Amino acid sequence: MSGSDIKDSAYAAVDLGASSGRVIVGRVGPDTLELTEAHRFANLPVRVRSTLHWDVLSLYQGVLDGLREAGRLADGALASVGVDSWAVDYGLLDAEGELIGNPVHYRDTRTEGMAERLRGMISQAALYGTTGVQYAPFNTLYQLMAASRTAQYAAAERVLLIPDLITYWLTGRQGTEITNASTTQLVNPLTRAWAYNVALSAGIDLSVFPPLRSPGDAAGELLPQILEATGLAGPVAVTTVASHDTASAVAAVPARAGERFAYICTGTWSLAGLELDVPVLTDESRAANFTNELGIDDTVRYLRNIMGLWLLQECMRDWGVTDVAPLLAEAAAVPALRSVVDAADPVFLAPGRMADRLAQACRASGQPVPASRGEITRCILDSLALAHRKAIEDAQRLSDTEVDIVYIVGGGARNALLCQLTADACGLPVVAGPAEGAALGNVLIQARAQGVIGDRASMRELVARTQGSARYEPSGARAAWDSAAKRVNR
Repeated sequence: MSGSDIKDSAYAAVDLGASSGRVIVGRVGPDTLELTEAHRFANLPVRVRSTLHWDVLSLYQGVLDGLREAGRLADGALASVGVDSWAVDYGLLDAEGELIGNPVHYRDTRTEGMAERLRGMISQAALYGTTGVQYAPFNTLYQLMAASRTAQYAAAERVLLIPDLITYWLTGRQGTEITNASTTQLVNPLTRAWAYNVALSAGIDLSVFPPLRSPGDAAGELLPQILEATGLAGPVAVTTVASHDTASAVAAVPARAGERFAYICTGTWSLAGLELDVPVLTDESRAANFTNELGIDDTVRYLRNIMGLWLLQECMRDWGVTDVAPLLAEAAAVPALRSVVDAADPVFLAPGRMADRLAQACRASGQPVPASRGEITRCILDSLALAHRKAIEDAQRLSDTEVDIVYIVGGGARNALLCQLTADACGLPVVAGPAEGAALGNVLIQARAQGVIGDRASMRELVARTQGSARYEPSGARAAWDSAAKRVNR
């Protein structure tokens, strides 16, 4: 697509994922929704001594390079910029607004023991009843507890979540976007405000966070030095989007009005669940490890975090393989459900030696140990499909909500084998696509803030009309999936 094709109503979506970042130019109109990737850049963590960090300065440079290319595609004129990223991680700023060290990666081990420490201050039932956030060792709450005794934290005046940090560098203005804040385990999903009682129990001063803001709010304008660095013609608005990438992706699920649907946002993680009007804060929900994160328009993303394609990405990294297509072809020829593991098991959280850990899990449960790359890949995909099934079944039961269809958005929507296996496991039709769910939601929220498009239903209807998708009908014997599920859950 040429620059002249997208110069009108052009929006730049800065979409930072756990393995790469992109700047994407979107054009939105009554019958138009088009995306063009302006720039893609790697997101590679860096270990310094014993700590795993994000290279956030490199990411920021990638954002500037991407905005420069976005401006070229849009003939120098962008209507707005919005930033989304992964959740839970943050940067610390000093009294002059300068970054204090590179942000720590959520896969770092510094939070070990923090959950146990917090249990002595507040019960798990009270914590969940207030925040509705599932236990994960890397939640921001535990990260802040681990950081609280460090010299860096003592010198900090501000905590900015990653997309808020990038937005601050672009605009000079600070805020805390609510959908991402809801993942910190420091927000009450009923009041959509900070959970001061939880912060007090954990010894966290919530004044370190700037005020909350919502998707669609103005975040400022690109600073003069940013305009100069990118060649953009100002003023360029910066719009608060659903800055947790999953919240933006769910906003772009192409569900039809009135459809009873579940969603799976796939990529490094699989986030599977339902869109609800109110959170589910029962003890049964807590025991099932479901989370209540906030979405656009006062919705709740009721979901479970599953390890996702991280399992395959790590195997491919160890193997030195970059093309997934041959692995999927080999996996398709492997007998179904030969070996399965619990894809939500924290044993798979850390990087390195993933194939060995998968083999050990199968060996420990008395199943055939996958040896070839095709067998390992099939084990991963079968296990993910089972995890998707369990999450969707549990979400329906715990929220007393029935669904008739599953939407898969994100990078995994391109994985036809995973999509078909998910349909087979769930016994429900699966609609896969769009793959660029987070970027689409980001762009649509910007366009809606400027009055180009209407409500959430209009956004989704536009996605359904303009973006490609594939439909997978369930096939095969459900009894085989039932049997495999028992192997995982015993």
